[in-house]
Amino acid sequence: MVETKKTQTERCTTKIVSLARLRRQHRLIPWISLLLLVAMIVPALYTFAQGPRVIQLTADHDNKYKVPGQKVPVITVKAKEVIKFNITGHKGTESDPKYPGCVHTFTIKELKDQGWDVCLKEGMNEFVLVAPSKPGEYKIECMDKCGKGHDDMNTKMIVQ
Repeated sequence: MVETKKTQTERCTTKIVSLARLRRQHRLIPWISLLLLVAMIVPALYTFAQGPRVIQLTADHDNKYKVPGQKVPVITVKAKEVIKFNITGHKGTESDPKYPGCVHTFTIKELKDQGWDVCLKEGMNEFVLVAPSKPGEYKIECMDKCGKGHDDMNTKMIVQ
């Protein structure tokens, strides 16, 4: 076994090279961090810039929800999708004193605490909601006793 000893000059040169390499690596860290930050922010900004998807419905005087172009109204959304609802409300044949000022409601019972219990007034109602995070089928119904046919005033929302 042959043992080699480095001279003092060789040891210093090795340390200088190592320090120079270390400094170069440290200069890259802020750039790498910035690149990662941009990679995380850009998709979120793109989504935000698009704005929420708009869904139009009518809560009609015959106590039915109606979606333009659909015989049987069904709303299909993605989990956690931001949705802007434009719902035109038409007064039914009755009014429920439990819901003063409402002609109908737009309610998912199990999601009331997440904003899915909206009082619909006569005319245009605009509001933004976030779709549930759990995929499945949800029943949207009117909780305001709005007249004959009220018990059938519901529609389905499918979350994918």
